[in-house]
Amino acid sequence: MTIAIVGIGLIGGSLAISLKENGFAKRIIGVDVSQENLDKAVRRRLIDEDAPLEQAISQAELIVVAIPVDVMVHVIPKILDQIKPHQVVVEVGSTKESLLEGLRSHPNRGRFVSSHPMAGTEYSGPEAAIPNLFDQKYTVLCETERSDPDAVELVERMFRSIPMKIARLDPLAHDLHTAYISHISHISSFALALTVLSKEKDEDRIFELASSGFSSTVRLAKSSPDMWVPIFRQNRDNVLDVLDEHINQLSRFRSLLIKKDFDTFYQLIQEANSIRKIIS
Repeated sequence: MTIAIVGIGLIGGSLAISLKENGFAKRIIGVDVSQENLDKAVRRRLIDEDAPLEQAISQAELIVVAIPVDVMVHVIPKILDQIKPHQVVVEVGSTKESLLEGLRSHPNRGRFVSSHPMAGTEYSGPEAAIPNLFDQKYTVLCETERSDPDAVELVERMFRSIPMKIARLDPLAHDLHTAYISHISHISSFALALTVLSKEKDEDRIFELASSGFSSTVRLAKSSPDMWVPIFRQNRDNVLDVLDEHINQLSRFRSLLIKKDFDTFYQLIQEANSIRKIIS
């Protein structure tokens, strides 16, 4: 199968590695606004060749769109305008409601599948692409009832070939739950990094004293603003909702410290420990 991947970064590049290694893709055509990214992808053998978008679309059976979510809303309709009845388009973005609402009346909506592979790192660009990024992770499919059955079947087969597990959510539920699980983690990490940089002016001390706990907590602060600002923009209301609750929890801890109420502090930490039953 010939696959065109639009956006050769962490997600697009890592998908290219997996799909080429497992034989699902025989040929991968890369599309990117950055020729430098494409050159790197060719050198790393993430893709077999690069091409302009229109040319790549004309040659591919499956088109994977892995670009920032604010760009998707403009690019995907143009791709759907050009495809033939046998072709399938799948996107792998982190927000759904805005994109899917805009595509609802497109005449080729049935050839489109919306997905969100729940995997990633804090790095970006083709040099960040790694093997096995998606192995045994979940991918969420959204609004599949509006996609043609054969299009959904092809996308499911692609993800299962990696292998990935598959879940289904409607767009509203997807955006709500990703705000609670993923988006708040990133905004908290950005805020913590800014807090440390504001209070600790000695970079050597940060380097010398940063434990593995600190490093893991602020790891996400290294994530690209080009990716995350559009996500926060599109999922603003849900992020605000969970951010308000996060601020309330921080205020509780602050109040307990002021009151020197360490018994309650202990109880709250015990409550927080229960998360390990879910994610272990």
